[in-house]
Amino acid sequence: MSYSKFDVIVVGSGAAGLYGALCLPNNFQVALVTKDQLNTGASDWAQGGIAAAISSDDSPQLHLDDTLKAGAGLCDRDSVQFLVENAADSIQSLVEMGVAFDRHQSQLSMTLEAAHSRPRVLHAADTTGRAIVVTLAQQVLQRSNITVLSQAFALQLWLNPDTGNCQGISILKDSKISWMQSAAVILATGGGGQVFSQTTNPDVSTGDGVALAWRSGAIIRDPEFVQFHPTALTVHGAPRFLISEAVRGEGAHLVDKNGRRFAFDYHPDGELAPRDVVSRAIFIHLQKTSESNVYLDLRPIPDDRIRYRFPNIIRVCQHWNVDLFTKPIPVAPAAHYWMGGIGVDTINQSSIPGLYAVGETANTGVHGANRLASNSLLECVVYASQLAKLKPTSTEIVNSPNTLSITVNWEQEMELIKSIRSQLPDLMWRSAGICRTADVMNQAIATVTNWRSQLANLALSQYVLHLSPNQQIKLNSAAIESQLKLYTETLNLLDIGYLILKSAIFRTESRGGHYRLDHSDTSVNWEVHTAIQGQHWYTSSLN
Repeated sequence: MSYSKFDVIVVGSGAAGLYGALCLPNNFQVALVTKDQLNTGASDWAQGGIAAAISSDDSPQLHLDDTLKAGAGLCDRDSVQFLVENAADSIQSLVEMGVAFDRHQSQLSMTLEAAHSRPRVLHAADTTGRAIVVTLAQQVLQRSNITVLSQAFALQLWLNPDTGNCQGISILKDSKISWMQSAAVILATGGGGQVFSQTTNPDVSTGDGVALAWRSGAIIRDPEFVQFHPTALTVHGAPRFLISEAVRGEGAHLVDKNGRRFAFDYHPDGELAPRDVVSRAIFIHLQKTSESNVYLDLRPIPDDRIRYRFPNIIRVCQHWNVDLFTKPIPVAPAAHYWMGGIGVDTINQSSIPGLYAVGETANTGVHGANRLASNSLLECVVYASQLAKLKPTSTEIVNSPNTLSITVNWEQEMELIKSIRSQLPDLMWRSAGICRTADVMNQAIATVTNWRSQLANLALSQYVLHLSPNQQIKLNSAAIESQLKLYTETLNLLDIGYLILKSAIFRTESRGGHYRLDHSDTSVNWEVHTAIQGQHWYTSSLN
């Protein structure tokens, strides 16, 4: 068996991975690796829309100002400038590919979302992400130079021992661990919301790309900044389905059980304040009242407008016996978007030559401490378009590996893995959720550190952490493959939980999505990025 060899490997099939693969030069042989099927990532769940200053009463400068303000002093201005100035071209590209954004007569429709000074959010009803991802996936499947490898799980980056360059990955697929060689690897695996028990993210959002990169020595930036969406459906037995910010932009009111618009107690903009402010307002209000949720009342919006703009929200709420036309939707905050990630520049290059990152996996500096609504899909497209400039160098063909067969079953070790997997999200929600304190986080770090040590000592770890590229592994049952996948996802979640906790302890202030009860003020001394390489935490300046 020989190595699979490609010019570029893209890991992840959300908006960033799909668009990035399409932007790569057509003469490149591209492998698109996705651990599930196409269209299963968080992009597919994005409801609100994609922001772009394209109307006559708007401008990239206004979009820049709004983004910088929401980012709470931690945005890289150059990165934001690049984002807003390239937004119009990216929207045009999506329209030309066939994305059916809503229109008013012949003009693209735009709505207002929180912290935007102008209506600039394009949408496709309330399933904008799905409209984009489905269109991009169709385009990818038509490209003869792109090979889609689904149900393929990335385990380990392959670094050249002499140069340190990234030259491929190992993947778990079809009961085999195989090595794939390439001149460039692009990580687009999305966020890590599953590290929290309350999250709007899909099951696949386990922080794989960031964990892979960190274990290989890449610089990670700002992992303490997590955006908690204020309004996730909170019904017993239901997943934490996102109720889009666009609902509040259209005029819905955030109320308590008595029907009072309590958000104005915390900010003059009420329910249209920045997300971190609204989430904290709900969190604190629930603590005061001992209630489990507040409510989002859509009745101020005309029924016809609700049906036009939010058909998917109507459908999901009805499924859980909530008729939003006659009563408010029960909601509470949930982890939604991770501002932190692999540190990259405007061409998506990480600190490891040959390793790139796009989308939520990356930290471009665009979102700062708090992402402006609907900038995430825009970032995916604008930054992924830079991959058109990628010029990977040729790689030498490595000798074919030996194939080893594994027949062992790790059933006993799985008890520990399943136990950690079930306990970690609750621990992270309690210790690194909306409001944080050093005492609680230090206790959580001790627990996570112990769990990481236990996992590293298991026999499975050698296939994820220490497998040599001269070894191919054949697993003799689907059960073993499933066990190895669960181990790897649990390890990845533990690693990103560790990064979030340690960084949240490191930053002794409150800013954006990072709020500490024991350091509640924002400090000018902390207008810097948190940077991590291995076990070294330090600060780096903004650009």
